[in-house]
Amino acid sequence: MNKKILSYSLFAGALYFFAVAAVHMLGIKVPMLFIYFNVPSYAYQDRIISFLSFGWAIFLFTAARDVVQNRALVKALLISGGGALIGLIIINSRTDFHALDPAINVTVFGVETAVLAFYVLWLTIFFNRIQSSGE
Repeated sequence: MNKKILSYSLFAGALYFFAVAAVHMLGIKVPMLFIYFNVPSYAYQDRIISFLSFGWAIFLFTAARDVVQNRALVKALLISGGGALIGLIIINSRTDFHALDPAINVTVFGVETAVLAFYVLWLTIFFNRIQSSGE
């Protein structure tokens, strides 16, 4: 059961990052798909995020296909997910968003980061369950 939950969770992450890639390519600022949706950005920045998100989606999809055979990839995704969270926390805590636009609500960035942290934690829990069960 742990393998199925981890596999479905990775697949859900792949769908999420495909959606992130799509909205960034199209320049449609959707909260949760566009972390800093109310911060001004340039089209080239959004397109860079789009193709990087597409890469994450492919890695998540590949890992989801067989979490046991792709154990090293799942572990790499967890490590890189942790690194991404650290990056978001640094951005959230050190950026003066109000200098860009006084109307920017920064509280939502913390909420979005917390949701992504929960996702990484969720994946970690089920990955560790698989590891400890010897599957």
